[in-house]
Amino acid sequence: MRTRILAAIVMIPFFFAVLFLFPTYILTAVISAISAIAAYEFTRAFKTPARLTIYSVITAAIIPVAVFISNIPFATGAILNSINEGSDPIVTFNNTQQTLTFLSSMLIVFFILVCLLIIDYLLVTKTEKRIKLSHVFAVFFAGLVLPYMASTLINLKTLSEGDLVVLIPVIITAFTDSGAYFVGVSIGKRKAFPKISPNKTVEGCIGGVIFGTVALLLYGLLLDKTTSVSVSFLILLMYGVICSVVAELGDLVYSYIKRKCNIKDYGHLIPGHGGALDRIDSLTFVAPVVYLLLVLIPAIS
Repeated sequence: MRTRILAAIVMIPFFFAVLFLFPTYILTAVISAISAIAAYEFTRAFKTPARLTIYSVITAAIIPVAVFISNIPFATGAILNSINEGSDPIVTFNNTQQTLTFLSSMLIVFFILVCLLIIDYLLVTKTEKRIKLSHVFAVFFAGLVLPYMASTLINLKTLSEGDLVVLIPVIITAFTDSGAYFVGVSIGKRKAFPKISPNKTVEGCIGGVIFGTVALLLYGLLLDKTTSVSVSFLILLMYGVICSVVAELGDLVYSYIKRKCNIKDYGHLIPGHGGALDRIDSLTFVAPVVYLLLVLIPAIS
């Protein structure tokens, strides 16, 4: 427990600075590195051959960069047009171009990964190094899905008031996890998912949702009192409940995979916390949901 707390004391200020203080390209670099490490940990859990692990690590590192590029304003055309028209140059986002750029980048990465797998299959098809279906799943999930889900933080950072809203999934995830742990240890009696995660209790799950929701409401109150943004607390309450449940479901999914792979942690990178994937597992589920909610039903404007 002491090691776990000390590691958290070091990690929390670092990630707060990356999310809140540093520019988006720093966040991109950090997510790219974490995605690559998480891809390695995930594929190794499935005992994926080293060459396939390398494929997924490379694509996992590329995805956050592709997301970052798709969020860069297409400034050149806007500036040239404004100069030709004799007006002040105003940089604006072109949503269509942004979407097309992102989709093109994703398709290129997907195509590269598919080509690598096909070539690999053809080279080893008559040997004992044949790849299994579980290896293909691990490579695609670790190399494409996982880094894209994590890269939603980059999308959040580039939204209006992005420096503030990018903290929402982190707050929900951290307090839901902590609440579930401490309530479960203190008063947890009834097992919630004994075959998937024996340590999770019904009381802990409820406590996690309450902690996550209350923490988000307190954060909303802080923003309302100290910044110029407008906060809808009713919508924020909905965010808290939905995303806290999603955080616990995400943790459950990764716990199920660990149990199937007969491992306790995905890695040993962080003392007392396991690997990188053990720390961002729930976050990869929560961040996309937060982004979707903010776009469809804004709670902060």
